[in-house]
Amino acid sequence: MREPKGKLIAVGGNEDKGTYPNPKSKNKYYLDFFELGILKRFLNEIPSSDPVIEVITTASMIPEEVGERYAEAFAILGAQHIHMMHIRNEADAASSEYLNRIRKADAVMFSGGNQSRLTRIFGDTEFLDILKNRYWHEEFVIAGTSAGAMAMSEVMIKGGSSTESLLRGSVKIGEGLNFIDEVIIDSHFIARGRFGRLMESVVMHPKTIGIGLGEDTGVLISKGHIIETIGSNLVVIVDGHSVGYTNIKDVEVGKPVAIENMVMHVLAKGNIYNIETREFFKDEEAMLRGDSRSES
Repeated sequence: MREPKGKLIAVGGNEDKGTYPNPKSKNKYYLDFFELGILKRFLNEIPSSDPVIEVITTASMIPEEVGERYAEAFAILGAQHIHMMHIRNEADAASSEYLNRIRKADAVMFSGGNQSRLTRIFGDTEFLDILKNRYWHEEFVIAGTSAGAMAMSEVMIKGGSSTESLLRGSVKIGEGLNFIDEVIIDSHFIARGRFGRLMESVVMHPKTIGIGLGEDTGVLISKGHIIETIGSNLVVIVDGHSVGYTNIKDVEVGKPVAIENMVMHVLAKGNIYNIETREFFKDEEAMLRGDSRSES
């Protein structure tokens, strides 16, 4: 299997459609990332000791505010070369300035917001081709939080109600940026109870692995298939490969979906999951020993 040289970091995030629930918590927001080590881990995965990082705020409706928060958070960690890409439309994405900057950057971070904005603006562009080429052929790191994480996969959740999930048609699916295939990523997973939404998405695409990201938690994906949990919360893996009976193709829209034998794993910080072999490992040492805890 061909493996990318780069790495992906998908973060559950505290952002949703460019807004923050409590402006008084802004400082806590930066410090959560700092204390939990997600941004620090992002920096540590970049080969350069003095990296140039581009923060892409396209998904957000408040790009300047979001960019300022990232700039301050990175400053706490001592990162000096943080630049903002407030790309708002397809013309911006095609500009020579942004294309040259993305060729020279050591890593990128996609902010939260609306994942469909990312696919609409970057889909089938030279900008996206450059990112994919660098991810596959260089030690290039692509990170994304919330919508920025959800857009990483080939199959992307565009929307859908948590309360109406597992009623056929409640989840809206689209095409993502396709840095990684055979997975579907959902964010704000624990707090918003999106278990049913991810299960329905996976049963519609049964050869995929669902990755549900809790807040303040992320996954580092290396070699295109090794998932390591980073942060303080949980990551839920939904594996549809062993599903037996399901009525997803036959039941009417709005009616309950039946699923037999959906396999799930819950990962805490340091746990590892191999997408290719569908094995759970306690930590990296256990993975190197081949000491799998998965029965799937």
